[in-house]
Amino acid sequence: MTKDQTFTLITEAVREILPELADRDLHESDTLDALGANSMDRAEIVMTVLEEMDLDIPLVETHGPQNLGELARHLSDTAAVKAR
Repeated sequence: MTKDQTFTLITEAVREILPELADRDLHESDTLDALGANSMDRAEIVMTVLEEMDLDIPLVETHGPQNLGELARHLSDTAAVKAR
């Protein structure tokens, strides 16, 4: 799965978990914290994306990325490595 496809999954999950953002344009530079996601929201968003990607990794492995774009790149790269 490409980074762009992963970013789309992330934005869909953000809008599902935080419906008040349904009409907002989301950008790769946005952070979940700045978008108003609390720690439970962030965990739910990441778990939703991991399920959609059929990617089984510990949540702690998703804490490094600083924004949505970095998260998309990290998950996309991780999925590519796991697929090998």
